[in-house]
Amino acid sequence: MTNSTLRATLACAVFLAAPATAFANDLLEEAKDYFAPIPSVVPAVKNNAVTSDKINLGKMLFFDPRLSSSALISCNTCHNLGMGGDDNLETSIGHGWQKGPRNAPTVLNAVFNVAQFWDGRAEDLKAQAKGPVQAGVEMASTPARVEETLNSMPAYVEAFGKAFPGEDKPVTFDNMAKAIEAFEATLITPYSRFDQFLEGNTSVLNEEEQAGLQLFMDTGCASCHSGVNLGGEDYYPFGVVEKPGADILPASDKGRFAVTQTADEEYVFRAGPLRNIELTAPYFHSGKVWDLEQAVAIMSSSQLGEELTDDQIKKITAFLKTLTGEQPKVEYPILPVETAETPKPEAMIAK
Repeated sequence: MTNSTLRATLACAVFLAAPATAFANDLLEEAKDYFAPIPSVVPAVKNNAVTSDKINLGKMLFFDPRLSSSALISCNTCHNLGMGGDDNLETSIGHGWQKGPRNAPTVLNAVFNVAQFWDGRAEDLKAQAKGPVQAGVEMASTPARVEETLNSMPAYVEAFGKAFPGEDKPVTFDNMAKAIEAFEATLITPYSRFDQFLEGNTSVLNEEEQAGLQLFMDTGCASCHSGVNLGGEDYYPFGVVEKPGADILPASDKGRFAVTQTADEEYVFRAGPLRNIELTAPYFHSGKVWDLEQAVAIMSSSQLGEELTDDQIKKITAFLKTLTGEQPKVEYPILPVETAETPKPEAMIAK
C-alpha cells in the first residue's frame, strides 16, 4: 500500500468513526437522564447498620435450611446465588412440594428496589425476609420455632451476640431478618458493560447494543425501567395498552389490589428490575415466558402499544444483555451444629 493510499484509508476511517463517536457521546448523555450505575460499595440500609458481624451471620441464615420447618428449604433455595439470584422455575416449589403463586424475583440488587415482592407488600429486605419463612407454601415455620432453633445452637447464640452487641436477647426473629437484610445488601452486581458505558467508556457497547439502548429510551421502555436497577422503583398496570392473554396474566392474580384493596390497582405490579435479566428466565410474575426476545415483544405491545420489528427486538435484547454485572462471590458458610434441643424436621409429605 502506497503512502497516499494509506493516508486516504486513515482519513476515511476517521470520517466514519467521528459520527459514531458523536452518536455514542450523545447517547451517553441521554442515558444519564434515565439510569445510574450500580455503586461498587455496599449501600447503606435504613435503620440497620451493615456490619461485618451482621453480614456473616446473615450469610449463615440465608443458607440455613433449618429456618424452614422441614429443614430442607433455605433462602438460597428460591434465590440461588449461583443462578442469578432466583430459582429459574416458573413458580417456586415450597413446603410439601407445593407450587407457589408467583415467579421468584432475583435477590441480586434487590436492595435498590423501592419495595420487595411483585406487589410491593414488603417495604424493605427485612420485611421480605420474614415473609417466606412464615408462608405455608414456602418455608412453613413460625417466629417461635425459628427462635427456638437458633437458641438451641451455641454458635448461633454467639454470632447473634456479636452482630447485635448490647442487646439483652439478641436471638430474635426480628434480628434474624435484620441479619439477612444486611447480607442481601452485599449482593450487588456492579461493573456490567452498561455500567462502564454510563461511567464514560462509550466503546464498551457495540453498534447493535447502542442501537438497542436508543430504542429502549425512544420507545418508552425507560419510562418504567429506569434508575439504578432499571425498574423496581414504581408500580404499573400489566397491560397499559392491551392486556396479554390469561396464560401470561392470570385473572386470579390481581397484583397490588391484594395489598391496597384499591380498584385502580388491579393487575398492577412493581416494574421488574432488568439487571442480570438474561440470567433470570422465566419472565414476568407468572413465569410463563422463557425467551427474552418474546418478553420484549410482549412488553412492547402490552405496555407501549408498539409492534416492534424483529430487528428492533433483537437490538433491545442485545442491550439488555449488557446489564449482566459481576456476580457476587459467596463462599458457602459452615453452619452451626445442631443439638439435642434443636427442633426436629417436620415431614413435608404425609406418610
